[in-house]
Amino acid sequence: MVMDEITEEPGALVERIAALDVGKATLTVCVRVPHEDKPGARRQEVRTCATLTPALLELRDWLVCQGVTLVVMEATSAYWKPPFYLLEDDIECWVVNARDVKNVPGRPKTDKLDSVWLAKLAERGMLRASFIPPRPQRQLRDLTRYRRTLTQERTREKQRAGKLLEDAQLTELRDRIVVSGGLASARAARFPARDQRKGWRAGSVVAEGAALRSG
Repeated sequence: MVMDEITEEPGALVERIAALDVGKATLTVCVRVPHEDKPGARRQEVRTCATLTPALLELRDWLVCQGVTLVVMEATSAYWKPPFYLLEDDIECWVVNARDVKNVPGRPKTDKLDSVWLAKLAERGMLRASFIPPRPQRQLRDLTRYRRTLTQERTREKQRAGKLLEDAQLTELRDRIVVSGGLASARAARFPARDQRKGWRAGSVVAEGAALRSG
């Protein structure tokens, strides 16, 4: 969808602005810039594009050609991340809280006009940007969160294995798993030569537990 509109709205704080209404598969972008032929007028253009990388790269090139200096989008689920990450190196990007946008009187009721409404609010300085960490900080945060998730998964698996061994009355082997840090260390301490020859075989936990209890 392409629409060109001329509006007499002097006093805009941001001359060249774009607003994105981002969805899962598509996004609607509204660009508002000064009109070339009519001083004091604003030219408005609305387009719809896919959220795939090639389409977003084309969108970035178009915004740069339009001289856009600020791109604003709502923090809708995680859908804002692809356009934000592809645009942030070339254009200043804001992610705004949807609650702040909805609290402004006069918001349109149709999704097609959301990007227009967002652009008009942002160009007048009526919105504030949410804090988005710089790229290195985001990468470090993702890494630490992933490490924490793996640690939690490991703990759950140890507890599950310990409960299974406790039900099988293999208390000593269970204690070695919980205290020493894993089943592999318990096996290696008791059967180093056999593990090197044959490796781990599924279903040998009970036999090894009995050997540990009798050893």
